[in-house]
Amino acid sequence: MIKNIVFDIGRVLMGFDWPGYMTLLFGADEKKISAISEVIWSRDCWQALDCGEIDGEEVIARAAAILPQYAGDVKRAVYDVKKAMSKHEYAIPWIKEIKSMGKNVYYLSNYSEYIMNADRSVLDFLPYTDGGVFSCEVKTAKPDRAIYRILCDKYGLKPEECLFTDDMPANVKAAEEFGMTAVLFEDYAKTYPIIMDIVRKG
Repeated sequence: MIKNIVFDIGRVLMGFDWPGYMTLLFGADEKKISAISEVIWSRDCWQALDCGEIDGEEVIARAAAILPQYAGDVKRAVYDVKKAMSKHEYAIPWIKEIKSMGKNVYYLSNYSEYIMNADRSVLDFLPYTDGGVFSCEVKTAKPDRAIYRILCDKYGLKPEECLFTDDMPANVKAAEEFGMTAVLFEDYAKTYPIIMDIVRKG
């Protein structure tokens, strides 16, 4: 029986549009956008940031060392990241709807303190949840099995009683391997009915 719904946050309960943000900053300069994005996302900079191992300044320093020709642009991209973030107006009503059905709602998110401080308003749904885990707090991130265990141990949850949703296939797979029911989040319109059908069936 599903008793707990566990949400990812970025691109699920809030918007985080990195491609759109990079286009906003650098227009049609695809070479620059590709180079900066690759370094920040594929050289473990962002993962280390999410795990609380480094801060925003270190992300800039690492990326700028690899791309000295774009040092100023890297700094701008990291400093202005708030512009990539947005609220999802469906987040609070969805959480309330699930809770009205007698279920608990938790979050499990790869989320850095830097991003948290960039714009806390996009996390306005947090008080409506029953709690959760941010990767920066526990120094590990999805899809590491440990973070799923940390969530369950913290709140006394049984994996088989949890439904997890995330926009990253690797994180969904890890949740399934941990014993949770898991659904890949594509967008609200597609995923909402899938989640709610499972919730209603209990």
